[in-house]
Amino acid sequence: MKRLWLLFSQTVTVFVAAYFVVATLQPDWLGRGTTRSGAGIALLEAPATPPSQPAAGSFSSAARKAAPAVVSINTSKEVRHPRSNDPWFQFFFGDQGSQAQAGLGSGVIVSPDGYILTNNHVVEGADEIEVTLTDSRRARARVIGTDPDTDLAILKIELDKLPVIVLGNSDGLDVGDQVLAIGNPFGVGQTVTSGIVSALGRSQLGINTFENFIQTDAAINPGNSGGALVDVNGNLMGINTAIYSRSGGSMGIGFAIPVSTARMVLDGIVKDGQVTRGWIGVEPNELSPELAETFGVKKATEGVIITGVLQDGPAAQAGMRPGDVIVRVDGKNVGNVSELLSAVAALKPGTSSAFNVQRGDKLVELSINPGVRPRPQQRNVRR
Repeated sequence: MKRLWLLFSQTVTVFVAAYFVVATLQPDWLGRGTTRSGAGIALLEAPATPPSQPAAGSFSSAARKAAPAVVSINTSKEVRHPRSNDPWFQFFFGDQGSQAQAGLGSGVIVSPDGYILTNNHVVEGADEIEVTLTDSRRARARVIGTDPDTDLAILKIELDKLPVIVLGNSDGLDVGDQVLAIGNPFGVGQTVTSGIVSALGRSQLGINTFENFIQTDAAINPGNSGGALVDVNGNLMGINTAIYSRSGGSMGIGFAIPVSTARMVLDGIVKDGQVTRGWIGVEPNELSPELAETFGVKKATEGVIITGVLQDGPAAQAGMRPGDVIVRVDGKNVGNVSELLSAVAALKPGTSSAFNVQRGDKLVELSINPGVRPRPQQRNVRR
C-alpha cells in the first residue's frame, strides 16, 4: 500500500511540474491567452481572429469596396486684388501681383474611362485640378461639365486600371439605414465615418436650385465635399455636399445629393454636354392664406400659386394666368415650390404635358409644351 501511494505521489508531482512548465512557456497549448512581456509581466490576449472574418458589426468590407474609388481633389487658382489695376492703389502699395489660392475636396470615380463625380463648388473657377488616388497615383483632371443648379461637376482623368464605385439605388433608402461617408476632411487623408440616414427629401435649404438632399449624421467636414455616401454594402448612395454648422465642423447634420440625381446629371453632361431641363416661364410662390385671398382662390388648400407669368413663355402660350394654383404636373402632385421646380425640370422640352390648375372655384387642365431651362449665371455656392 505504501509503494502504491509513493507511485501515485510521484505521478502527480510529475504532472504538476509538466503543467507548470507548459503554462509558463507555452500557454497557447492550454488554450489560455496569458503571455509574458519582455519584462516578465503576465498579460491576457484575445484569440487571433481569421482575417477573412470581420468583427461583428464592422463596416470594413463596405469601406474596402468603396474607398479605393474615392479620390482627393486639390485645386488652385490665381487671385488678384480687386483694385490691383487702380493707378492710385499701385502708387501707394505697388504691384501686388497675383496669389495662388488652394482648394480641397473629394470626388468619386464612377467609370473605368476616368469620369469623376464631385461638387461644382469644389472646382468652380479653378485654373488647375489635381486628383490623388488612394494608391498615391496623381493625375491632372479636366472639367467635362458642371451643373450649378445641383452643385455637381464631372471631371475626367487619363489613368489605367482605375477603381470604380458601384452605383446603388438611393430611392430605396429609408430613414434609419446605416451609411458611411468617405472623403478627405481637412486634408488629413482619406477618412471613413459612419452614421444613419436622418431624413430624406430635404429641400428649401438655400444651397442649390434643385434640392432633394439625403440628411445624415455621419461626420462630414470641410474637404468631404464631393465624396461618397455609401450603404453597408459599399454601394454609392449620394455625393456629400454640405453641412449645417455653427463652428465650421461637423454637428451631425450633413447633406448629400442622391445618386439618382447625380446619375441624371452625369448622363446629360457626358452625352449632350449639358443637363437639359424643362422650363415653363412662371414665378411660383408658396401658397398662403394671404396670397390665396389676394388672387381669389380661397378654396385652394394645396399646390403652388403662380404670381407672375412670362410674356410669350410656354405657360403664357398655354393660357396660364397669375393667380393660378398648380396642384399637379404630369400626374404628380406638387405641394411646394421645390417640388414644382423638380417636376417641371424633369419634363422633356418640346413634349406637351398636363398641368392641373385651381383657378378661382374651378379645376382647369392646361397642356403646356415646356421649353429648355436657361443656363444659370455663375454664382458662389454656399459651402
